Amino acid sequence: MAFAGVYPHYVAKAEKKNRTKSEVDEIIFWLTGYDEQTLQQHLDNKTDFETFFAQAPKINPNVSKITGVICGYRVEEIEDKIMQKVRYLDKLIDELAKGKAMEKILRK
Repeated sequence: MAFAGVYPHYVAKAEKKNRTKSEVDEIIFWLTGYDEQTLQQHLDNKTDFETFFAQAPKINPNVSKITGVICGYRVEEIEDKIMQKVRYLDKLIDELAKGKAMEKILRK
């Protein structure tokens, strides 16, 4: 599945709840280490999720602080590492849409 195919849904979900595309991007930058330019390259290239996470400059060391249930699964118990990273991102976007403060979402 292409990351570029899901990204607009992340943005739409956030915007429906009066959050912004820049907040979605900030979450992605925090999680992956990408910046605006490299994120845009992946969107333009329609990179799949596996490649998107495999090429991430640096997965944030605080991902272990992301816990809870997403799509019926506890994110901290997902064994497939790529799927776990996808669900980490889903969880963070959900928290954004639920109105959580960025400071808490980014585990500061």
